[in-house]
Amino acid sequence: MSYRNFFVGCICMFLLGSCSALFGEKEDTTVSDVMEQGAIDPNLNPQSVGYVPITPFFTGFSNPVDIVVGYDELIYVVDDNGLNILDLKGTRSQIIPIPGATDVVQDRRLHTYVCGRIDLPRGPGGSMVNLPAVYHLINTASGNAQIIDTLIHPDCDESRQSTQLDPVNDPLVRFTGLTALHNNTLYVARTGPKNDINSFIRPDNGVLVYDAQGINIGYSSGLNPVASSLKSSVGISSISGLAGPPQKEQGISTSKNFLITLTDSTTTLEYRVLMITVYDDPDLGTQYTETPSLLNFDYTKANRFMYESFRFKKPEDCFISPDNLQYHFVVDSETDSLYIFTNLGYEGVNAPATSASRKQVIVSFGGAGLDGTGSGPFSFNDPSGVCYYKRMVYVADKKNNRICRFRLNTDLE
Repeated sequence: MSYRNFFVGCICMFLLGSCSALFGEKEDTTVSDVMEQGAIDPNLNPQSVGYVPITPFFTGFSNPVDIVVGYDELIYVVDDNGLNILDLKGTRSQIIPIPGATDVVQDRRLHTYVCGRIDLPRGPGGSMVNLPAVYHLINTASGNAQIIDTLIHPDCDESRQSTQLDPVNDPLVRFTGLTALHNNTLYVARTGPKNDINSFIRPDNGVLVYDAQGINIGYSSGLNPVASSLKSSVGISSISGLAGPPQKEQGISTSKNFLITLTDSTTTLEYRVLMITVYDDPDLGTQYTETPSLLNFDYTKANRFMYESFRFKKPEDCFISPDNLQYHFVVDSETDSLYIFTNLGYEGVNAPATSASRKQVIVSFGGAGLDGTGSGPFSFNDPSGVCYYKRMVYVADKKNNRICRFRLNTDLE
């Protein structure tokens, strides 16, 4: 498609210049389990079930907005400087300049994708236009990263390949989330101003689907791009599928379902965190629909639920743990909090075996703290990204310029 590889060669030259060193060992082998990644201050351990901070937190970022641990066991953080690559000890080895980087994911081939922006001479008279792009990188673990492809709006949407660029509205479009399935299919969340459901052009608000070769093979038809519902796609701010590291020959989820968060401030949205069920119909093709079972509030098993009306204020990111627990993590930048739910939508984690109660134990936490800075070990200031890897939860604490790490204290026993 046109412009997909525009400026790739130039950007790759910057990448080669930004690689400070090749990676050494990915893990600290001097100790085991939690202590190989950090230490726990015993004075901070809550007396009941809850998440405890693993120190030191990773610092030195500039407004970090997303984080993921890849199948290569490296940590990828996007901030104002682009794509930061760290080992599990937090040692930064590369910073790859990606303009306007906002989201990152890695597929099972160890290919890395980053949402960003690109300037192209496509305006009136050849003037430059700033457009959303997804950068496709390889060799990020070797210290010799290369951009091999770039998906650029609107050309990367097959419904728009025969249309002219709209120099007014297309620059307002944003790619806001990425997730990769077990077969390296890529979901790209998109938001924007053009959402005519009767047009042959797909609405801006929705999810584009790409195969492993970067070909647009689908779109989240059936989701509502203009109104609140259990399958709304108004202002998607993040997306998470069920497949994720560590790499497994068997047992990795093959589900096409995904979790999304919505942050649009111009529409009254009753539900801002939604699980979307995806299935293949032999006659109608791939279908995207709601998951109404999450409305079953069983108060004998939990006290709070993900699908409570107006539960969230401004959820920026979500992540589904790829292990058998399938906990759903959500960070909300307006409440400065991290929320944890089960795959049934119950808030909390499983009660320990010694507990007399069988209800989920609420372990969500956060807030800006007494001083309003959110700089404490259990506080945040504009948390914008979250991920989970081997029972460790990572939070991109944007305005504190840090990556926080937490572990459930029952996992430490």
